[in-house]
Amino acid sequence: MTTSTDASLLHLLWLASPALPVGGFSYSEGLEAAVDAGIVHDETSAGDWLLNQLELVQARAELPVAAAAHAATLALDGARLAELNAWTLQTRETSEGLQQAQQMGRSLLVWMQGLIPGAAVLPLLQQLKPAPTWPVVMGAAAASRGAALQPALQAIAFGWAENLMQAAVRSVPLGQTAGQRLLARLVHAIPPAVETALTVPEPMAFAPLLGIHGARHETQYSRLFRS
Repeated sequence: MTTSTDASLLHLLWLASPALPVGGFSYSEGLEAAVDAGIVHDETSAGDWLLNQLELVQARAELPVAAAAHAATLALDGARLAELNAWTLQTRETSEGLQQAQQMGRSLLVWMQGLIPGAAVLPLLQQLKPAPTWPVVMGAAAASRGAALQPALQAIAFGWAENLMQAAVRSVPLGQTAGQRLLARLVHAIPPAVETALTVPEPMAFAPLLGIHGARHETQYSRLFRS
């Protein structure tokens, strides 16, 4: 017999899956530019780069926004969702990063409309202009699926880690076994990153090197990824 806990776990696995049709595989979030600059050139340097990104960006910005969106969804607080969405849009440092946040947010909202058509939060997300952003919709989707906050953030972080590991495998390039070792490093760091996200007083966007390389990627000569 399937319990409600089992169902919640399955929904989180679904949200963390790279098969989720939101286009995440097409973005490297500045990693490809770091490879082009020679900063990332092997398994160790790829792991170092992504660990820094997990600790400085995911734990302090993306996951706190998702956590706040989770709470706002449970409260059906449209004003708070709009505030979080505006913050996310305003703190994207590059046009590619802004495009990613909006495109993936829109795609996840379409997924929600098809799979959770009765979710009470849908009208509030549809009102977000110019588009709902990824961390806001992801937090809302997790809450709408009945997921508790901490495991929801762990699933969101794992989905990000798996996607960026695959980007490293393709861009460095790395072998599949090396990619799994890199993912193991990230998985080990996810629980403390989630704890940080749950305790920060407010989201904070400050990762200047990532912003610089994200901007350089926009004029990079040869590219596999959209960011």
